[in-house]
Amino acid sequence: MNMKQLFFLCSMIVGLTLNAQYDMPRILSLQQQGELQDQWLKQRISTVLPNIMQREDIDMWVLIAREYNEDPVLKTMLPSFWLSARRTTMLLIYDTGDGLETLACARYDVGEVFKKAWDKDKEPDQWARLRQIIEARDPEQIAVNRSEHFGLADGLSADHYDKLMSALPEKYQSRVVSGERLAIGWLETRTPEEMVVYQQICRIAHAIIAEGLSDQVIQPGVTSTEDVVWYYRNRIQELGLTAWFHPTVDVQRANLEAKRSFSSRPGANVILPGDLVHCDFGITYLGLNTDTQQNAYVLRPGETDAPDYLKKAHQKGLQLMDILTRNFKQESTGNEILAQSLSDAKAAGLKPTIYTHPIGYHGHGAGPTIGLWDQQGGVPHRGDYPLYPNTAYSIELNTKVYLPEWEKEIRMMMEEDAFFDGERVRYIDGRQEELYLIPRR
Repeated sequence: MNMKQLFFLCSMIVGLTLNAQYDMPRILSLQQQGELQDQWLKQRISTVLPNIMQREDIDMWVLIAREYNEDPVLKTMLPSFWLSARRTTMLLIYDTGDGLETLACARYDVGEVFKKAWDKDKEPDQWARLRQIIEARDPEQIAVNRSEHFGLADGLSADHYDKLMSALPEKYQSRVVSGERLAIGWLETRTPEEMVVYQQICRIAHAIIAEGLSDQVIQPGVTSTEDVVWYYRNRIQELGLTAWFHPTVDVQRANLEAKRSFSSRPGANVILPGDLVHCDFGITYLGLNTDTQQNAYVLRPGETDAPDYLKKAHQKGLQLMDILTRNFKQESTGNEILAQSLSDAKAAGLKPTIYTHPIGYHGHGAGPTIGLWDQQGGVPHRGDYPLYPNTAYSIELNTKVYLPEWEKEIRMMMEEDAFFDGERVRYIDGRQEELYLIPRR
């Protein structure tokens, strides 16, 4: 075993003792997680769903999925002890005018919410039973999850769509409509109960990032960026969490010729004193996701703080975040927010790139896209979706800053998770106001 391998093994062992040093928040047992998620589901069905169905003028929503080929929306409605759909799973939500009726065209209840509505002894054909349920309720509009532009709202397979249309009489075929905005509304809306816990989820992510961007993991001159990436992957697994994407760790320095490219992963570099170290990191816990980018400075011998020029660059990144979040206004589209924010930032002397996205049930979640790194002129369709209250976003962006001391331009890349309540944006667990120092002072 060489020195580098020995150090990396030691860093894994050290990770076991980091909780006390970084005050890792509590992580619930699997049973507690399941009980909480099931409680949230019942609350969401009774509070979130009626409002969205009325807003979109939909009185019946039909969700159908096959085992291991789950509709992304249907998957969020399964009980915690169902790790996938079973056989062909059919869920129906019907607005009676006095409340929601939630049924499962199945031989058993689907959790506590969706009640069994199929007796195979009376009607052997599941699709025929589905037709009977629909005919008995005579809905005006039957929403199904089909969408050209929003993948998360396009969960109904072609085969199941064909089977549904074949099963329905012509009268009801003409009432089948896209449930695109219904699906997005369900996925993007966060409840007060979820937001209480979301703060701790983001705090866990912040704590893991802080561990990795420290001298408990990084030995300058020995540790590479890929070592830190795999520290993060192992740490996530050790805590019983899930990584929804492979982390990125990269460096910027005065004499490093390679520029950060968004079209490919950065190469491995040994981390050195004087480096600006950047990470992009996310976890999934309790069915909710985080997405965070933070930065650290590696002190040179004799230094006790980061150079002023790097601290000023960091402040410019924070300034761009403030400009963006000030432009969050209810029912403004993602493209409108993007255009106004870019204009405001350029007027303030910044060199911005904005690529902010919704977050929640999915890392790149349902809702308005506010720029892509390679589409700063607006994003068709997904950028035209409006901003609604009680939604969460990863405020993701960068601003280019020329450093005379390095004789080059750097990107100050930053990302923090935030919540929009309809009037203002707040960071769910705060944001990185100052660069981390390696080692800490």
